[in-house]
Order: sequence, then C-alpha cells, then structure tokens
Amino acid sequence: MMSVNIANALSNVDVESHLCVTRFEGRLKSKINKKVNYLFLNKKTTLDLAAILRLKKYIKKNKIEIIHAHSSSYFIAYLMKMRFPNLILIWHDHYGNSEHLSKRAIQPLKFISNKIYAVISVNKHLKHWSKDNLKVNNVYYLPNFAKLKDDFNKTRLNGEKGKRIVCVAGLRPQKDHLNLLKAFKIIQTKNQDWTLHLIGNHYDDIYYQKIKTFLIEEDLLKSVFLYHNSTDIKNILSQSTIGVLSSISEGLPVSLLEYGLAELPVVVTNVGECGNVLENGKYGLLVQPSNSIELADNIIQLIDDVDLRTQFSDLFYKHVFENYSEEKFIDKLLKIYNN
Repeated sequence: MMSVNIANALSNVDVESHLCVTRFEGRLKSKINKKVNYLFLNKKTTLDLAAILRLKKYIKKNKIEIIHAHSSSYFIAYLMKMRFPNLILIWHDHYGNSEHLSKRAIQPLKFISNKIYAVISVNKHLKHWSKDNLKVNNVYYLPNFAKLKDDFNKTRLNGEKGKRIVCVAGLRPQKDHLNLLKAFKIIQTKNQDWTLHLIGNHYDDIYYQKIKTFLIEEDLLKSVFLYHNSTDIKNILSQSTIGVLSSISEGLPVSLLEYGLAELPVVVTNVGECGNVLENGKYGLLVQPSNSIELADNIIQLIDDVDLRTQFSDLFYKHVFENYSEEKFIDKLLKIYNN
C-alpha cells in the first residue's frame, strides 16, 4: 500500500513516477494513479533471468535515476545498481516485526548495503537497526502517511450502525487477531449488540484456520465478520464506530493513520510506532500486546463513554491530518532524493 501511495503522491507533484511490481498483481493495482507508469515483472524466482532483463530494459528505456525499493525487493534493485552504477538506490524498511529485530536475518542485505545510498525507516527501532548493522551513511526516519480515497467497490458491513468495531489488518500472526477475538468474547458478555469486523486478506493457512475454529467454538459467527479482498477502506471506516489493532509487532501501521483520517476513536497495542503516533495515550487508548483482558476493558471504556469517543476522534483526526499528511511526507522524501 505504501509503495502505491508514494508513487501516486510523486506523480501529483510532477515527478515522473514509475511503479514496478515484481511477483504478484492484486486489487491494489486499481488504486494506481493514471499518471504513474507501471511495470509488472511476473518474477517467478529470486534469480528469474527473464524478469531481471525486463527490468534492465525498462530502466534503460525510461532513463530511471532513482530506484526506491521496498522491503525484500532490495535485491533485484541491487542487481540493477550493479548494471547501472549511476543509479541511486534507496531502501524503504517497513519491517513488521520491529519488536523482534534480534531475530531478523541480516544477509544478504548487509553484504550489499554499501551500494545503498539511503535507508528510509518507518520507525525509530528500524532506524537504529540500520545504523548498527548496515554499511549505509544516510539513514532516515520517515513515518508513513495515509490517504483515504473513494473506491468503486462498496462493501456493506453487517451489524447495527453505531455499534461496529473494526480491525484493518491482514490475517497474519503478528496482527494477533486471536487476542482481539478473546477480548471481543469478554466485550459480548454485556454488549451483545456490538459486532466486530476484520478487514484483511487471508491466506487459507494455519493461522486463518485457527481464527475460523475459534469463531465456531465460541459461537461468534453471528457477531464477528471477515472481509477478504476489500479495498474500499474509506467506505468501510465510514460505517465503523471504533478502530482497533491488537498486533504483537508493528512498523507504523497505515491502518492506524487511516482510522485517524476517518475520525475513529482507537484502541491499539503499544508496539512499533503506535505509541509515538498516539503520543502515549493523548490521541487514543494504548494497551499492552497479548493481553485480552486489558484490550477488552479499554474497548468497553469507549463503548460506554460516547463523549470520550468524540473527544478522541476529533483530536486524533486533527493530529493525523497535521502530522502524517501526504504533503509533509513527499516534501521530506524529495529532500532525500535531491540530496
């Protein structure tokens, strides 16, 4: 999502912007601005020669000057840097398990890092990790931004208006949906008319099966709803009442910023950059990860106190709008590029 947001934002300030997708296309393709040039490599393996040659040809033809690589795509970007020495390689690190950096694999990234001009980190943990482990002189902390856009798809949420809790997060273990479900089970003892809505793709894996099993065993199928492949986030959040994240690890979740732009009061775990975004509770409620009782208690606090919900939603919207806007992000990014 961030790579699409950045490509779109650059095109809006008259930067010739290109977006290269390496392995898989998806519904985010529909969100790419028409002014953004697009290349799909259909890469099958790490050293897919045909894909590498396609990218090489594209870079030469379009006179690309900067490659802004996201996450694991640094390797194919490095191969292009070896072919075109004048290319500027910038790596964008939004590693989701920033609470567990000691377990992070460092190779081959460290080996090739002397070819990286700059690293952009979405939180301060990642910035320190790059400074300590990589051979890169320029390491920046640049938090994500969010932008809610209208979408042709119109998801309709189940449940009663004004009594919907939403969690926008892909169904992956680090997002710890099971902790949220345990909390919601507690919430339901006194708030049976409230519903929970999990927005995010599933991968039909063990984690997804655990979630489905929990819903069946705890009789939650009529009050917890899963939405796969839904991209109309603005529309979905406009139907929601409280935004929640229950992750055990994060970088800086774009969904948290989206909650702010949608004027939702939030309850999130204090991981990654979440505490800094909420300024340790000034703009929303923070709880410890893996604690379903604390999570439930804080959500119930918002359910019971409409005035508190309004206060948080107003403050958080203004905070996100003023400090995590597209304009501020692009201004800082262009300074990095122009250096």
